[in-house]
Amino acid sequence: MNSTDPPGKGVLAAATAAELDRPQTRPQTPRRRKWPVAWAFVAPFLFFYGLFLIYPAIQVCYLSLTNSDIAGQGGFIGLRNYVELMRDQDFWASVAHTVYFVVLTVVPNTAVGFFLALLVVRLKRLRLPMLSAFFLPYILPVSVVTTAALWILDANFGIFNYFAGTNVAWFQDPAWAMPAVALVTIWWTVGFNMLLFIAGLQNIPGDLYEAAAIDGANALQRFFRITCPLIWPVASLVLVLQLIAQFKIFDQVYLLTGGGPYNSTTVVLLYMYREAFQQNRGGYASAVAIVLVVIIILVSALQFQLLRFRRS
Repeated sequence: MNSTDPPGKGVLAAATAAELDRPQTRPQTPRRRKWPVAWAFVAPFLFFYGLFLIYPAIQVCYLSLTNSDIAGQGGFIGLRNYVELMRDQDFWASVAHTVYFVVLTVVPNTAVGFFLALLVVRLKRLRLPMLSAFFLPYILPVSVVTTAALWILDANFGIFNYFAGTNVAWFQDPAWAMPAVALVTIWWTVGFNMLLFIAGLQNIPGDLYEAAAIDGANALQRFFRITCPLIWPVASLVLVLQLIAQFKIFDQVYLLTGGGPYNSTTVVLLYMYREAFQQNRGGYASAVAIVLVVIIILVSALQFQLLRFRRS
């Protein structure tokens, strides 16, 4: 310190340096004060979630243990509905029809969605019109889709039979009814899968393709060595979503065939609907619903493990 400095300047400088070296901490609000605010935001969601999802699920589980009608009036009978269900040949036939529909739709729907996504991504000038054309059926209600399908696939006046030169009664023939419903379903829902695949393809870095091209890889090699491995997580997601959605098939079957001909398209949800609203067996229909949920969970878990093993 120079002799010309004012008295106490050295002490003041030392105190200022110590204050600057001290870690700056902001006063924090105690966590207990934040909890009421957090619960205030979450409470409406929890209320409606419990009212419209949790409570009905608990009620269905209880009704499955009763002989109640559709209004919920009945007594407790334990597992008698489930014992009857295991011996019900009509129920297992509906399960077989549902599995058949899943086989006809899940993998083809995923593959077609992937192909359309590749087509849309590679198109430059026609990308928006093609994207709109492929996605438009997905935004249509099921009533419009099924009405259009009934007109197009009509045995006598349908344009499909006219251009194909056939006279197949698509929804009246037991051999063709379920494949026809599957075809309509794929046409209706493939746009959603296409969007998921487009998002996945656009997230693949273009540098990888450029580097592979410089190394001499052709288009086929780039597709199998770059596109397929990097798009596999999206494909796994689409497969799982499709499996769950197609196991819950009801609308298309109900509007196109009504479960016929000769019950060849009666799926599980349609069988449950008949038991509940036509036979007035609410408890038995609830048992059908519980068993279907268990089947979906088990099959989805198995599929997830297989896809996870394939990715690793």
